[in-house]
Amino acid sequence: MSEKITAVKGMNDILPADSAEWERLESLFRTILGQHGYRNLRTPIVEPTGLFVRGLGEVTDIVEKEMYSFEDKLNGEHLTLRPEATAGVVRAVTEHNLLYEGGQRLYYSGPMFRHERPQRGRYRQFHQMGAEALGFPGAEIDAELILMAHRLWQALGLEGIELQLNSLGQPEERQRHREALIAHLSQHQDLLDEDARRRLHSNPLRILDTKNPALQAVVESAPKLLDYLGPESLAHFETVKAILDAHGLAYRINPRLVRGMDYYNLTVFEFVTQQLGSQGTICGGGRYDHLFTQLGAKPAPAVGWAMGVERVLELVKEQNKRPSHTRCDAYVIVTEPQAYAQLMPVLTGLRDMGLSVVMHAAAQSGAAGQVALGSMKSQFKKADASGATYALIVGPDEWQKGELSLKNLRDPSATQQQVAMQDWATWASHLKS
Repeated sequence: MSEKITAVKGMNDILPADSAEWERLESLFRTILGQHGYRNLRTPIVEPTGLFVRGLGEVTDIVEKEMYSFEDKLNGEHLTLRPEATAGVVRAVTEHNLLYEGGQRLYYSGPMFRHERPQRGRYRQFHQMGAEALGFPGAEIDAELILMAHRLWQALGLEGIELQLNSLGQPEERQRHREALIAHLSQHQDLLDEDARRRLHSNPLRILDTKNPALQAVVESAPKLLDYLGPESLAHFETVKAILDAHGLAYRINPRLVRGMDYYNLTVFEFVTQQLGSQGTICGGGRYDHLFTQLGAKPAPAVGWAMGVERVLELVKEQNKRPSHTRCDAYVIVTEPQAYAQLMPVLTGLRDMGLSVVMHAAAQSGAAGQVALGSMKSQFKKADASGATYALIVGPDEWQKGELSLKNLRDPSATQQQVAMQDWATWASHLKS
């Protein structure tokens, strides 16, 4: 017997029992972003490796440790399964000249890939939904994106989510801060771990994001980037805060918030929960005005965020915010195989009216080629398990009379009704959940 094949570790199936929650989140996401004028962009899962090396930065964890990269056997191209979507969005916008007619509000959703240790809310194939506003330099668009994400949490009924804000300023401001930061960290060389020593001169800002408890005191006492910002960067940040204040959205300034990619400048933000352990960030993003030039394109302002779908759904589950769903309006119980020829057009008509109708089907074949539909008792069990509001019953008596019996499965006091099968358009309104 051949060895059983299972899914790749950290790349999970989404089963029907869970997919309804995914669909609900996707629907809310599309609705809220559509209300703000954002349109869908779909980019390939596989991109040139250089897109992420140049876009994310060579000394980031993603590029150094986590990317699924390979060489195409046919033509020798170096390719990577996308670890995030923003670089691909910028590549697509540039390649197709989408900014020619002005700014673009875009959203995306789909799987991303990073080779890391699977844990709660963090997988090797994970899913993101994101929003990107390209071609808009003002702080008001930063605030709009933050408020859009907040509306999604409200629509889901989620609580206890903290918004953290910071500003990374502009490259010349970061350079001054970088020099002061290197000087500070160099005074504590003996406390730096291997990652921190390696990044001390290549990317010291990322050391501020360390999770090493031994470095927390050193990081807390480090120079703060906000103290190095010039008037324009400070004014941009103050405008973002003023809009959030006017909306009544609380936030915390976190001077250690730097995000994981090199392309950010000015506003950065994260929505964080304490209910998912170490994987507490459910959404994060910021402004990335210099990514276009890093990828060889003309300069263009841009800002966006990405949301971790698995983490958001974990939080929905943790807070018991999953709504009770009626899976379908009606389940059709059939004991007479010959009834299907007359029944099928009726069911099509009901579905055309917008009803969800599940038809019982044979599970196996009996002797002499006869279809075994199962007993009415077993079919009623399946009807109840389906979550249907009504059972439509075609037993021997109904079949002889050309009728259906309508039984309300959720109201035991309701009277079972006999209706003519051909008059389905007149009684179909009763089936609405």
